[in-house]
Amino acid sequence: MVTVDVKLHQDRAEHDLPQPRLVIGGKDISDTSGGLYEHRNPATGLVQAYIPLAGAAEVDRAVAAARRAFEVWGTMRPAERRRLLTRFAQLLRDHIADFAAICPLENGVCIGGWAENVGPHVAEWTEYYAGWADKIEGMVGAAYSPHENVEYTIAEPYGVIGHIITWNSPALSLAMKVPPSLAAGNTVVIKPAESTPFSALLFADLAREAGIPDGVINVVTGLGDAGAALVTHPGVDKISFTGGPATARRIMADAALSLKPVVFELGGKSANLLFADTDLDTVVPYCAAFAMSNTGQGCALPTRLLVERPVYDEVVARVTGVVAHLPVGDPLDPTTYIGPLIDEAARDRVQGMIDKAVEGGAGRLVFGGERIDSDGYFVSPTVFADVDNRSDLAQQEIFGPVLAITPFDTEDEAVALANDSEYGLSAYIQTRDIARVNRLVPRLKAGTVYVNPGPNPITSPATPFGGVGLSGFGREGGKAGLEEFINVKGVGIGRV
Repeated sequence: MVTVDVKLHQDRAEHDLPQPRLVIGGKDISDTSGGLYEHRNPATGLVQAYIPLAGAAEVDRAVAAARRAFEVWGTMRPAERRRLLTRFAQLLRDHIADFAAICPLENGVCIGGWAENVGPHVAEWTEYYAGWADKIEGMVGAAYSPHENVEYTIAEPYGVIGHIITWNSPALSLAMKVPPSLAAGNTVVIKPAESTPFSALLFADLAREAGIPDGVINVVTGLGDAGAALVTHPGVDKISFTGGPATARRIMADAALSLKPVVFELGGKSANLLFADTDLDTVVPYCAAFAMSNTGQGCALPTRLLVERPVYDEVVARVTGVVAHLPVGDPLDPTTYIGPLIDEAARDRVQGMIDKAVEGGAGRLVFGGERIDSDGYFVSPTVFADVDNRSDLAQQEIFGPVLAITPFDTEDEAVALANDSEYGLSAYIQTRDIARVNRLVPRLKAGTVYVNPGPNPITSPATPFGGVGLSGFGREGGKAGLEEFINVKGVGIGRV
């Protein structure tokens, strides 16, 4: 049994976290109807904060505040919205280090890896959508005779958007959802997960400092009942959710009662197609390390590695060597690459899936698989080879540091294996053959395909991101992400 010691850096924990509270109409609320949640440090298992939880009453207050603020924000000159969002983006950039400091304590993200990239992306996404605020346009239709109507469209905000954000990267989830909503003229009610409220609180504090009016951004941390209250509230005009398919089904059923539109960014089981012509010295370390980044807790991570047969054995050996040298431990240690999972339930679930795969012969265990002795929520980085593509190991989103490797012989087989999944969020191709790229990209069932990606392949704000199948629908990023929060009104003016 592996042992992990995380005592060295944990004494700095509490002072890096914002004060737990709700933010409603610009006011900080600590006395709530939903009770308190014990927030435990994922690396130690120790309670480090008590989180006030919203109930239906607080959600109702937040929606009311957002509707009042919409009368100001939704009618504000677009150039003024751009100015305020630009100032907000600069404050986010000024506080990049604060977002990085929160991550290890909030959900165990390693400060020397994923965490250091979070703040720059939050600022960049906000800067991008600030630039869109005064460039939203309608269209004028052609009139083919002097007797026809003059027809045009007006792009209008929905009103109040309910954002239910994910726990595995809450700051990035905020950045992908909230800035386009605000740029379009909407106001928002954000429901973070009970385990990860701190990034949203810093985000809201900086918006207030930037001069964004009170009530435009509201934060109501809560459990499932708070989420249900937000989804079913008649004052909420659209729901944006990032999370898992099971929760999405419940949200969709609740939203269907009032035919409320939704946008879902859900899970993934992304395939990474590695061909024999690629540069193994460069590609294999990337493939191995990226699959394990954020301790495997990422919806778009390439957790299925499909390898062309001529280099299969060599790739398995190289991947094993890379993973064996990835440091596991305290997420506050800058040298650590793999930290803890979010909580005890996640640790037990991931370890249970590993044990089941070993016992059921889903693949050949080539590294890891053993339990880690720690008070925190650690799981050993694990690599399986010769994985049956129909096994749970290849079909279910594990959300832990587990990589499944499977061989293929032909392009057709690689595509068939990649597409043999209910998910369809991302896919990856590693090859030097541009003709092959052009053949395969249209055939892969995924919302985004990354070809020979660089060291930081998180989707840029200018590129739409989203999935098909169990990975959801709708897009975040680019103009498509802005349009998710715009209603188009048609106007026809008759000739007199």
